[in-house]
Amino acid sequence: MTATRIQLTLAALMGLAGVGLLAAAAHVTGAINVQTAGQMLLFHAPTVMGATAARKAGFLHDGLGRIAISVVILGVALFAADLTRRGFAGEALFPRAAPIGGFLMLGGWVGLTLSALLAKRT
Repeated sequence: MTATRIQLTLAALMGLAGVGLLAAAAHVTGAINVQTAGQMLLFHAPTVMGATAARKAGFLHDGLGRIAISVVILGVALFAADLTRRGFAGEALFPRAAPIGGFLMLGGWVGLTLSALLAKRT
């Protein structure tokens, strides 16, 4: 499976998980963490899809774009998993998991910015 298919598949799964978590948050008392996890997944799923399409079209530097997209995916997954576990189990995934995921998301966005600036297509 190519990196493009993997990233698009993960983006679709992020959207699926986001919808599921938002639905679950509507039925759980004190589910602000679950709601935030769902929102982050839903905000970033189209970002990953769009960035993957832009990379394939040459609007993002290929290598840096692949890395940046993967970092966004990893960051969102870590952040959402930690908040979901906090929401349902009352404990963290591991210490500092959400902040690490947040910093990875920010780093992925910086990587996407640089990737757009370094793309060869005009």
